Amino acid sequence: MSDWMTALGGRRVSDERVEFDTPDPARAALEGTVTSPLVHLAMLDVAGAGAAKLLQGQTSAQVELADGHFAPLTSFCTAKGRMLANAQLLRITPERYRLILHRGLAQPLRQHLAKFAPFYKCELQVRDDLALVGLIGREAQALAEVRCDLVPPGLWHQAGDETLQLLAHPGPQPRLLICLPEAQAAALVAQLAAQAPLVGNAVWCLQDIQAGLAWLTPAHQDALLPQMINWEALGGVSFKKGCYTGQEVVARAHFRGQVKKRLSRAQLEGEQVPPLGASVLDAEGKSAGEVVAAELDAYGQAEILAVLSTRDHAEPLRVEGQPAKLLKLPYSIERVDPESLAQRAG
Repeated sequence: MSDWMTALGGRRVSDERVEFDTPDPARAALEGTVTSPLVHLAMLDVAGAGAAKLLQGQTSAQVELADGHFAPLTSFCTAKGRMLANAQLLRITPERYRLILHRGLAQPLRQHLAKFAPFYKCELQVRDDLALVGLIGREAQALAEVRCDLVPPGLWHQAGDETLQLLAHPGPQPRLLICLPEAQAAALVAQLAAQAPLVGNAVWCLQDIQAGLAWLTPAHQDALLPQMINWEALGGVSFKKGCYTGQEVVARAHFRGQVKKRLSRAQLEGEQVPPLGASVLDAEGKSAGEVVAAELDAYGQAEILAVLSTRDHAEPLRVEGQPAKLLKLPYSIERVDPESLAQRAG
């Protein structure tokens, strides 16, 4: 674990998890404001004269929309349209872009993009020298404005400079993500924690689930079309840009209505958190899909995101023997063009 998290009382449970002693952390986020190191996420920088062109040919985002204010969602696909990673794309300077994605996919994506980087005079770097910190709760925006000296941006927008970036993410509570040098993280987090107690990053991951926001992990790399995690409904796919790897398959699935699996949200009647990839079974014991994210909620029950077949299922559904109750997603399964999101005021 980084020294700054240890000094603040953090316990590294795994490479992707950190915990603190704040009681009932998920409830604390509902009733107040909390701070969390987002150790499950990583940052990959793409820098150089041809960085924009490299990304334009590889991502589902319209790269020119990433202008230092709008920070679109995107995905990287194989030629068959299966996702290698999904990410949020920031522009740090005219020749430096930053991708925020699941930690387990940062190095594999860097290796994938390294095949093209020399042709575009680009450098690729996983930024282990940077930290990501999350603020969750009703006072998150006011606290960030005071401690970061920045007006919080609107959803999927960014504020800040080359050193510190502030991003807004969706969720049942206001959520802000702060990206800054690791060397400065301890001081800032200590200031935030004085008003917003430290909690483990499981709380942030739970709010992702409740927002219907799935971040691809190694468990599902090269297995899902972007639409299977509702990425186009979140503005993560531009259908107005030119070619990129996988574009033909992704576009055909959209325009011909051939998406046979969709992301769904559910609550399990039990406190057992299923592993990623766990099968969702229907009442006849047949597979209806599989789990892509799972966490315990404020009431001690497991909540999940699962990619399910769009066909009708014999209910009740079950996961690891626990009945599953389907919940509504906080958005419609309709295409949202990132071009329209970029025009919205912060």
